[in-house]
Amino acid sequence: MRQLSKTETILFLLGGLLMVVGAGASMFLQSWASYVFAPGALLFVAMQLRQRYEGNNFTIRRLRHIMIVSDVLFLVAALLMFANQSNFLRLDYLSYIKYVHNNWIVVLLVAAILQLYSSHRIANELEKDR
Repeated sequence: MRQLSKTETILFLLGGLLMVVGAGASMFLQSWASYVFAPGALLFVAMQLRQRYEGNNFTIRRLRHIMIVSDVLFLVAALLMFANQSNFLRLDYLSYIKYVHNNWIVVLLVAAILQLYSSHRIANELEKDR
């Protein structure tokens, strides 16, 4: 795996921190929560995509694809946070309640579980390769 530079590591950690603060603030119904979560998700995803794997280990390549799926889900969760605030998708009330209202939490949970699984397994596989 390509290691991040010191600046990239700081941006990666800042993105993760902003995501946690934004998700936590939304629990207390803060209107600014999505404006903190979304840039954090963008930073986190951008820095994680900069970590590339150029090796030939099929398992690590598969786990990287799972990690990319979780990155996309983080961005979808950010979009759903904005949609949860204002219904900018212009859905009728029943469709909004069914498809959007607080469903960003489910997407965020799935993304976090995939992220946790893939990062743990990648670390184990890289250690096994050494």
